[in-house]
Amino acid sequence: MTKNVLDVVVVGGGPGGYVAAIRAAQLGMSVALVERAELGGICLNWGCIPTKALLHSATVLRACQEASHYGVTGAGEARADLAAMVARSRKVAGRLGQGVAHLMKKNGVTVFAARAQLAGAGKLALDNGATLSAKHIILATGARARELPALPLGERIWAYRQALAPTQIPKTLLVVGAGAIGAEFASFYRAIGSDVTLIDMTPEILPQEDAEISQLARKAFEKQGIRVLTQCAVTASSPSATGVNVTLDQQGKKTQLEVDRVIVAAGIVGNVEDLGLEKTRVQVEKTHIVTDAHCRTSEPGVYAIGDVAGAPWLAHKASHEGVLCVEAIAGKTVHAIDPLRIPACTYSYPQVASIGMTETRAREHAKAHGGEIRVGKFTFAGNGKAIAMGEDQGLVKTVFDATSGELLGAHIIHPEASELITGYGVAASLEATEEDLMHTVFAHPTLSETLHESVLAAFGRALHA
Repeated sequence: MTKNVLDVVVVGGGPGGYVAAIRAAQLGMSVALVERAELGGICLNWGCIPTKALLHSATVLRACQEASHYGVTGAGEARADLAAMVARSRKVAGRLGQGVAHLMKKNGVTVFAARAQLAGAGKLALDNGATLSAKHIILATGARARELPALPLGERIWAYRQALAPTQIPKTLLVVGAGAIGAEFASFYRAIGSDVTLIDMTPEILPQEDAEISQLARKAFEKQGIRVLTQCAVTASSPSATGVNVTLDQQGKKTQLEVDRVIVAAGIVGNVEDLGLEKTRVQVEKTHIVTDAHCRTSEPGVYAIGDVAGAPWLAHKASHEGVLCVEAIAGKTVHAIDPLRIPACTYSYPQVASIGMTETRAREHAKAHGGEIRVGKFTFAGNGKAIAMGEDQGLVKTVFDATSGELLGAHIIHPEASELITGYGVAASLEATEEDLMHTVFAHPTLSETLHESVLAAFGRALHA
């Protein structure tokens, strides 16, 4: 039984929760963190990090298989050692989990391995029998994979956890959902030898991205041998002798498909159950907690950050919200997060990264306000570093307000897109105009020169197009 009243208790130890706890401790607050499973949350243990470890293994495999193109012989017969890939992925996640534990200890954050429920004003009841009292309670419980009635999870139908720790390579694989998670799994399994079918209910894969970029991603996937079906859904499934029989409905046309395994990557739902929310004023909409710009809920002293608080479902957004929320509690001046300044990345092959408005949305916005936009494009085929790397396929696209020069959106498709997008993120945060970006000196030879050329192209000044 805890008698003292803490300044802050954080429920959930993912990238939002543990960062919030660290920042609160840095500001001199007394802090506790409650985590029911593993420190680092889904992102570190079963999402962002282990997925990227597997994808890097696929990148190394691809490099070996294509080594002869670079004057390297003897590596062309490289094959995937799945057990070793998975073991490395788990080791990477474990190392980072230990790192988070160290950070908690270093910053004086008390960690409780338990489940927590709101139990009245400023109180949390833990399933180990303890009660915590706090002036401020931050809910950072994250989200989980959405389950589909037609695809009950099991030995042959996987969510992300099973997909991250397979014991053998499926000969045939169906990936349901072509957002970031589905695209990444499709890329990985195709690289290690699976015959992959990727489906989505929307007209294009990566439906949140710019339409032109999505179409380029689809062509790249299909060139690798991934079968892509859009406006397609699974309506039924049943076990087969060795795998799963599924019924696909593509705009009313039904077909049967038998595969060894299925990965369900059709979105997420917030973890709002068993938190005691029904005893509070906290509002929940579509499995996500409703908050204001400072992460406050309708219940005094209760806050929510990260995936449980809604889109965009990104680890870096959760971490930023954690800092913002705690600094607001501390009485510091904070600025609400602008969703249009949060970069999004998909680590498929090739990668896709973006920030701000798509071209379609920007045109609609400009039309509604009587304005116009300017769009610049530059392909990596005109970039010396990309050609030297043998990665000269891809595009950088920038969208500007024609009058003010404001950067409205930026979109990249390339194997290094996730590393490049931050340049535009910094520009957007600093409210840089097209003139600022055009006058910036970019090092040569670098992939980042494509960012500069795309800006120049939007105003008819591209030098290498």
